[in-house]
Amino acid sequence: MSIMLLHNIEHFDVYYFPEQLPEWVKSLDQIIWDVMFFLFSGKSYSIFALLFGVTFAIQLNNQKRKQKPFDLRFIWRMILLFGFGLFNAAFFQGDVLGIYATLGILLIPLSKLKDSYVLAIAIFLLFLPGELFNLIEALQHPNEPISDPLSWTYFGKMFDYVGEPSFWNTAYGNVTNGRTGVLLWNWENGRFFSILALFLFGYLMGKRNLFVWTASTKLFWYKAFKLSVLFFIPLYGIQLNMESLIESDVVRRSVLTIEKAWTNVAFMTFLISGIIILFHKFNMQWFMYFSYFGKMSLSNYIIQSILGGAIYYGWGLGLYSVTGATYGLLIGLVLTFLLGKFCKWWFRKHKHGPFETIWHKATWISPIK
Repeated sequence: MSIMLLHNIEHFDVYYFPEQLPEWVKSLDQIIWDVMFFLFSGKSYSIFALLFGVTFAIQLNNQKRKQKPFDLRFIWRMILLFGFGLFNAAFFQGDVLGIYATLGILLIPLSKLKDSYVLAIAIFLLFLPGELFNLIEALQHPNEPISDPLSWTYFGKMFDYVGEPSFWNTAYGNVTNGRTGVLLWNWENGRFFSILALFLFGYLMGKRNLFVWTASTKLFWYKAFKLSVLFFIPLYGIQLNMESLIESDVVRRSVLTIEKAWTNVAFMTFLISGIIILFHKFNMQWFMYFSYFGKMSLSNYIIQSILGGAIYYGWGLGLYSVTGATYGLLIGLVLTFLLGKFCKWWFRKHKHGPFETIWHKATWISPIK
């Protein structure tokens, strides 16, 4: 749901801010933008990645209980997911399914290590090794002028096709120029490392059944909640004052990239632990409404891309040019409500979501050993 809302205020990656809107709407747009990005930017994808690792642990454990090999089957499953990602990217260049599918294959060899090693690797990855290298370079040349990220060049070309009435031109631009920009952006922001780290954290959490409410897991989540608050407050304070703390632009950019990753993980932990505690401690069973979204997470992710393209891009209604964050949020809330109704209706007759059904059947269709 939070991914849906963020994508709508961003016009599904079309960062365009209409000038013709009334000033009071522009002011409200800025408030909504800041609040939504504070709450969910960098946190929604983190939850998505963490649960990807949890799911892998559940699937691996199920196959071990049945004494069935799972390595090749999971690799085939990731190939299928990569295909879903290509399809989704035609509608939304910011697709993460292809990245998840590629990095997900690494879970096979890493899951064979001792848990202590997996935890150590996950923590190391959170330091964003690629950005650490950039930081070392920056410290040696602190006065070097800062240049725009390479991804911006590709994002700037997006307006050559996103406003066109041709779906095919937009789809081609999304899967070529757009995907190149998105992959570069993910590298520039250390996402490849943080996504794999979250996969591993999720895998360990799923393996240890930390989402099953017991006396020991209750203690774990209370500690996680307290630590997340303890870490987030100073980290966010540092983030806000980074410009006054580090004079060099090139050094500050690398430090900020790493620091933001830590801040996002801290706030994500606050969200997850808080929801889990509220659900169990205060018996908030109405949270189960959102399980319909979770059971169809793949379908919802792809469906929202199709709807978002039809609403904001030139081949559809082209609303990116006339809506700001306020209207985007309202549209996102309506779409979320409608998707919730659709999910609930779908599960009256089906065990899996539409894309989940295809994925499940295709996963087990071949005689992979």
